[in-house]
Amino acid sequence: MRNRHSRKRRDAVAEINMTPLIDMVFILLIFFIVTTSFVKETGVDVSRPSAKTAVKKELANILISITPNDEVWMDKRRIDRRAVRANVERMHAENPEGSVIILADKEAKTGLLIEVMDQARLAGVANVSIAAEQD
Repeated sequence: MRNRHSRKRRDAVAEINMTPLIDMVFILLIFFIVTTSFVKETGVDVSRPSAKTAVKKELANILISITPNDEVWMDKRRIDRRAVRANVERMHAENPEGSVIILADKEAKTGLLIEVMDQARLAGVANVSIAAEQD
């Protein structure tokens, strides 16, 4: 009789309860999804000029690209230069703490760059930067 009772006990100890393990995996998955930061893109690649004093800026919410053939891109779509202010105002209303970074190509015209900067400032964003590659 004693022998039969000890065999049941041995079998019970050999089982592995998978429920806490599955719960832990789901908690880790949720943690990594929540803490992941996603990279925003403008929708077009530009060849940025290089600068020795370039500083990396982590939190930029509004990205504007200017291509060498004078196209302005925001949110993976081409926009008219006269619509920059309205788009920046809309995006700035979603996140008032955000800043604007202008990704202008080396071959882009300076006049268009100044016009886009001016439109971003008129939209109410005080922190407007121009992107450059570190030398």
